[in-house]
Amino acid sequence: MERLHARYPFFTAARDAVDAAAVDLAELVAQPDEPAVDRAVDRVTTALTDHTTGRPHRDARTELLSYPVARVLVSLVDDAVVTRTYAIAEATTAHERVLSDLDGDDLKSTRGVDLSIDRLLDEFDLVDDVEETAAGGYRVAVARYLQLSSDLDDPDWRLPRRSLTDGFVPVTRGELLALLRAAIEERVAAGLPFTVPDGIAAHLDDEVAQVEDVLSDPVLPTSFDEVRPESFPPCMTALLERARDGADLPDHSWFSLLSFCATVGMSAEEAVATVDPDDPVVAERIEYGIGKLATADGDVAYPPVSCATMENYGDCVNKDDVCATISHPLSYYETRLADGD
Repeated sequence: MERLHARYPFFTAARDAVDAAAVDLAELVAQPDEPAVDRAVDRVTTALTDHTTGRPHRDARTELLSYPVARVLVSLVDDAVVTRTYAIAEATTAHERVLSDLDGDDLKSTRGVDLSIDRLLDEFDLVDDVEETAAGGYRVAVARYLQLSSDLDDPDWRLPRRSLTDGFVPVTRGELLALLRAAIEERVAAGLPFTVPDGIAAHLDDEVAQVEDVLSDPVLPTSFDEVRPESFPPCMTALLERARDGADLPDHSWFSLLSFCATVGMSAEEAVATVDPDDPVVAERIEYGIGKLATADGDVAYPPVSCATMENYGDCVNKDDVCATISHPLSYYETRLADGD
């Protein structure tokens, strides 16, 4: 099993490697203290708490086998939020790896990873739908463009804001990789949840319970009596200031900010007024983003990420004394509100 398979376990080659190794999932999950099962639990629970799949296991075989076991756990939990959040986390992690592997040509030999855009296009059956342009960009067939961009948050992905020539939409290299991230999420989510054979499910009761415990964890505060921006944690205050200054925030930073604002009780209109009421593009992005975060009953489907993930993103800045005592932006806000009272 190659390192490439462990880094991208949803690739067809990775699935073929598991098949060639004749791995029996029922036998695997029945093994006591099986590291692939432990790593699978970590994949799913970290997806729920941090929207990533956690630190990869150093052993490529363990890392690869944890992926099908994680899909089994997601299917056994059988919760729409878990399924969606898990697929997003797998795609987010994969996208970060794609950016690293494509831009680190001199290190590929030491990583044991051979990745190219052409290989990605072939993997997701996009060879006939994507063309490289003379200027170094790409253009994507409009039907596939619409399919892959439908869940992307930035309103700039909407077709009326794009040029369209001969049935193709021009995109930059970075935009093409964002569309490929959507293709990864689509593949991860495909078939989930599925019916798990009793012979496998019987050995995973404890692991399913661990996932459900995280799902129902009441530790994080998610209900507040008031919205007080002056009590926001430094990381969110900094993101607000960058948004006000017109900075081009990465997608994960926008997600963190909008998810935090929505969870503490801000409506889309209040968020727009707080960030920049005079910029219609920003207003549209905020309204669209917060709208997508809401569930049918008005709750927030995806709470903001933890402090550890904010730090990984490079968004954990201007730490103060309260930061040293908490592990989540919502806990910071709760603490500051209590101090204010």
